[in-house]
Amino acid sequence: MLSTAGSPGSPQRHRPGTPRPVAVLLPGQGSQHVRMAAGLYRVDPVFTAAMDEVLDAMAAEGAPELRAEWLAERPTVSIDHVSRAQPLLYAVDYALGTLVLGWGVRPVALLGHSVGEVAAATLTGVFGLRDAVALVLDRVRRLATAPPGGMLAVAATPEQLRPFLTGDVVVGVVNAPRQTVLAGPTAPLAAVAESLRDSNFTCRRVPAESAFHSPALAEAAAGAEEFIASVAVAEPDTTVYSGYTAARLRREDAANPRFWARQPVEAVLFWPALDALLAAEGDVLLLEAGPGQGLATLARRHPAVRTGGSSVLALLPAQPGPPAADRRSVRAAALALRAEGHAVDLAEGL
Repeated sequence: MLSTAGSPGSPQRHRPGTPRPVAVLLPGQGSQHVRMAAGLYRVDPVFTAAMDEVLDAMAAEGAPELRAEWLAERPTVSIDHVSRAQPLLYAVDYALGTLVLGWGVRPVALLGHSVGEVAAATLTGVFGLRDAVALVLDRVRRLATAPPGGMLAVAATPEQLRPFLTGDVVVGVVNAPRQTVLAGPTAPLAAVAESLRDSNFTCRRVPAESAFHSPALAEAAAGAEEFIASVAVAEPDTTVYSGYTAARLRREDAANPRFWARQPVEAVLFWPALDALLAAEGDVLLLEAGPGQGLATLARRHPAVRTGGSSVLALLPAQPGPPAADRRSVRAAALALRAEGHAVDLAEGL
């Protein structure tokens, strides 16, 4: 679906007066909120068509009606439940990525966080949309049977946290040098959180009702490999950096059903993957295409951004707000891309 002239080699430094290439960041579990990106629906035709395409495909695969749930101020099922967060995050990431492509922007690379990696794979042609939707829904149905669990963001390095890890609690996500997310079943995770707070670590629960990226989901995820083996897979037509290998998504990874089946269980290495992207691609404009600005906030801490070589934009507001806030934020991002030198064709109403 995408194409780019980018290829491995020496990283490119930004030359003043020329636009930096765009690398798209696609967030995952924890970034979801009620009516995320809904302010763009029925306003931007590209975003609307992409959302409708995904939600219609999900309905055809037997998923519950998600459009009304997504647009509701008070949905009947918590947005943090796996049956809502995962499919709607995928849909919003995919639709926002499609919106950026509709502007005429051709990214040099994409980096997805958790389910955002499936969206990145769809946007780059690894999966067809219907197959990706089937993969996401199969994952959701399996994970819905997992025991209750959660995730805990801690201001510490993985090494600092290892003495506190007991039972089934593990490092689930490495977001930044001192931002680590733990994952595990409810009771053990609560005990670890109490110990960490007693030791003066700053902790915050991540909006999740499952222990994503931990062995607690291994039993529920079993069998996914056989299902994914039936899905058609192609090599990405644009570079994808994987949060599971912290490197470029290789042909053999993309074609390996186990690679995709194990993602809910394996740790997300976002910061090492971002580091690899910036080291290989050089000076870029990192554009977060998803709800919130969690990945943009993390990316702004990277030395390549702090020194001014690379920069960061986010399509949507940092916090949930009224529909007009979504539109203002997208318009501001589009104007920033224009100022950078990218030709962006905005829809009327934005």
